[in-house]
Amino acid sequence: MDSIDKAILARLQRDSDTPVAEIAESVGLSSTPCWRRIKKLEERGVIRRRVALADMKSVNLNLTAFVAVKTAQHTETWLRSFAANIARIPEVVEVYRMSGEVDYLLKVVCPDMAHFDRIYKRLISIADFADVRSTFSMEELKYTTELPLDYA
Repeated sequence: MDSIDKAILARLQRDSDTPVAEIAESVGLSSTPCWRRIKKLEERGVIRRRVALADMKSVNLNLTAFVAVKTAQHTETWLRSFAANIARIPEVVEVYRMSGEVDYLLKVVCPDMAHFDRIYKRLISIADFADVRSTFSMEELKYTTELPLDYA
């Protein structure tokens, strides 16, 4: 990616609804070459998709939990089953396979503690875990979907 691609991507990360003409002007291109660059970024998978970011509180998602999971089973079969089952729980919005003490870290969003308890019970029913621990966010200090582009 050259500096123009990075500038285009930075603008789109801030607001994917920005008109192509406005992006083009800000990066020193005319609309057609800018549009072509955006299409190439999409084709190459640099831009995976364009989305609207909903405000969690506005959609009654008042609780954020981080669930640390340990398993005694480290097989491909277990992982495929776990991933497939987790994909069916919409409140689980992020899942990471980790190194160190925890095998998997899940981010869960839901309305309240009672709802989280139902998710927790569903979670522990889908796979055999050695340990499951939950911590709850008290306050969001930073949230962004904008990736730093200095390394591209």
